[in-house]
Formats: sequence, C-alpha cells, structure tokens
Amino acid sequence: MIYLKTDEEIELMYLANQLVGRTLGELAKHIAPGISTLQLDKIAEEFIRDHGAVPAFLGYGGFPNSLCTSVNEEVVHGIPSAKRILKEGDIISIDCGTILNGFVGDSAYTFCIGEVAEDVKALLKTTKESLYLGIEKALEGKRLGDVSNAIQSHCEAKGYSVVRELVGHGIGRNMHEAPEVPNYGRRGFGSLLRNGMCICIEPMINMGKRNVVFENDGWTVRTKDRMCSAHFEHCIAIRPEGPRILSSFDFIEEVLGNNAI
Repeated sequence: MIYLKTDEEIELMYLANQLVGRTLGELAKHIAPGISTLQLDKIAEEFIRDHGAVPAFLGYGGFPNSLCTSVNEEVVHGIPSAKRILKEGDIISIDCGTILNGFVGDSAYTFCIGEVAEDVKALLKTTKESLYLGIEKALEGKRLGDVSNAIQSHCEAKGYSVVRELVGHGIGRNMHEAPEVPNYGRRGFGSLLRNGMCICIEPMINMGKRNVVFENDGWTVRTKDRMCSAHFEHCIAIRPEGPRILSSFDFIEEVLGNNAI
C-alpha cells in the first residue's frame, strides 16, 4: 500500500527532513582526520534532540546508533565505533534520520576526509549527479523505472556499477514504506508516480563491481572487491509542478564551501 500524503503532511515531512540537513551540516563542521565515527554519532544525537526530535535510526530494527557511518568500501549501514578513526584520504557516507511531529526525515551524503584521490572524487561526483538526474524524472504520471534508469544509465556510462541488493524507499510516518526505489531499472516500468507520494532516492554506486558482502555485525554492507562506494540520498515529494526536494545539502555545502563535491 502506497500512502499519498496531504499538503499538510508534506509540510511536516519537510520540517523533519530539513532537520536532517541541518544535522549533516553540523557534522560537516567536525568531519576531519582524527575524529571517530562514534564521536560524530554523539554530536548528531545531541543536535537532533536539542531541536525537539528523536533519531530515527536509533533502535530501528535493533540498530545501536543514531547514524549510519560507512567508510571507503562500506556501502551502507556502518555502525559508529570509537575504534573507527577517520584518516586523510578516506570517504564516509553519513546516513541520518529524524522523527519530528510524527514524521520521518532521511538523507545521506558522502564526505571527503582531507585530500582524497581524484578517481574517488570522480565516483562521488557521478553518484551525486545521478541522484539529481533521478529526481528530474520523478514527475507525476511517470514510472519509478524512469527514475531508476536515469541513475543507472548515468553511472554505468562512467564505468561504475550499481548496487542491486539495497534500494531507496517510500517514507512518511514510517521510515520504510512502499514503494521500493531501485537504482536500476527500465523506463516506463514500475509504480506510477502520483501526487503526494514521498520517496527516498539514494544511489549506492561502486567504483568496482556491484557485488556486496553483508558483514557479521548484521548491519554493515561492503563491496566484495573492497573498492570504494558512494552514497547520496534525498527525500522528495511528487507534486503537480514537479518533484519537491524535502531534504537539503545546503547546510553541508555552506560549511564545505569550495571543498564540496
């Protein structure tokens, strides 16, 4: 069942998602060589609670923290740890969620730690581009496959591979609602996009092959060939005038300035 949101509900979702963006912007001030992923998690949890919300990920399905922090070859769902210290040249995908006024916000951004290799930067740039190309196709009356195909075509044309086992999702009062939003597919296929649908589009793109491994911690997913993976996510609403992005990277990019991807 796909739940279509009212105008009022979409406004509440906008507030929850903007708080995610502001949280990621706060984290951008602290992301640097020498900080642990657990320190980032504590900063995020405090910031979210100080703004009247609760972390959506904490306790979700038993997940132990407020952020997913996935470094280098980790695709998604990395668990923050005091032992995982970021170092020069790393990349880190930070996925963050909030619950505010009964609605969930969800967004992710892949950050560079200091100076990162040019080929890795290119992976991040292409992944972020593919997110916006997917969003451009999220038009009322189109199909989910149009979104998925735009992402897949852009990334594969650049020589990257698309993770198949993990997908985007509908969102609302629950973090994961119907429909699933793959990052691969055929134009003209999949669920019809209707006014009031709210979905998270989140390309997970590998520098090497698409194959992934699920680690023994029950959460972390990494590339099988241990090559880098990038992840960017926006929450959007389908509207008659076109897709409305409810989340934001603006707060991050204000902090990063010219160093933003």
